Amino acid sequence: MSGKRSRSFKCAVHHRDREVCSENDFHLIFEDPPLFRRMVHVIAMEVLPEERDRKYYADNYSCCPPPLFVILVTFVELGFFVYHSLTLGPADPAGPVPIDSMFIYRPDKRQEVWRFLFYMVLHAGWFHLGFNLIIQLLVGLPLEMVHGSTRIGCVYLAGVLAGSLGTSVFDPEVYLVGASGGVYALLAAHLANVMLNYRNMQYGILRLLAIFLFASCDVGFAIYSRYSVEPASGAPSVSYVAHLTGALAGLTIGLLVLKNFEQKLHEQLLWWVALGVYAACTIFAIVFNLLNTVTVQRLEEESEEVFKQHLFTNFGF
Repeated sequence: MSGKRSRSFKCAVHHRDREVCSENDFHLIFEDPPLFRRMVHVIAMEVLPEERDRKYYADNYSCCPPPLFVILVTFVELGFFVYHSLTLGPADPAGPVPIDSMFIYRPDKRQEVWRFLFYMVLHAGWFHLGFNLIIQLLVGLPLEMVHGSTRIGCVYLAGVLAGSLGTSVFDPEVYLVGASGGVYALLAAHLANVMLNYRNMQYGILRLLAIFLFASCDVGFAIYSRYSVEPASGAPSVSYVAHLTGALAGLTIGLLVLKNFEQKLHEQLLWWVALGVYAACTIFAIVFNLLNTVTVQRLEEESEEVFKQHLFTNFGF
């Protein structure tokens, strides 16, 4: 057999597994892929359920358009923290907290509706900031590379909004900073992705258990800090409601907007259920805030000193 025919025969043998298009591409089988391609392959293995989709994504992903949303949000949150550290004093694990910022969520300022969303750019200390940035980069960036910036942006912002709306309903005197609602929305969106496709994903059950274990420990610590830490200690309490409602938003919006590569009839029904749950919860929270004026009136009647003490002892992140 001639050398040319030999190469053609080997291309035909490897065509099904490696999707080699021509004998001119046969040398790619024996070459180590560059670092970027190896990274894309790892992301495809982690996020996509079908081997065919993984190969297609790994071969065709060009980082154009790049995953800008998570990176942009990360730099914005980091920039705000650096600015407040320079203006309010040196950063420590639980501060500084910019209590006079126009972005902080305060229950007595609920009429300033931008606070329900933009509180995410503020953080209570470098530990709070570092935890959120690490999780959103490790989880959000791979999801954005696969599902796109628009879809992941919807999930993240829906979690942030759900965090403030849920807190305003179930813990109405808590003040909020931080992007924990959005971070938990990303975690829950990844959980939704694994739930939809866990039969086809490597270690699907282990991933579900790992996410549940991590979330349970973190939320358990948040509940403990919220009710067991003495207010006189001066440490800000953790708003577990924002974690839970952010995760609920990520789970429902994740089912709505993330790509499901093998949609079935029962999953279409699940799509409508998720839409109904998120819409009903959002409408209920908005109506509750419009009708509930008791908390705002009570806070407005307090003196300035009592108000500041109340703020420090009921601060959530």
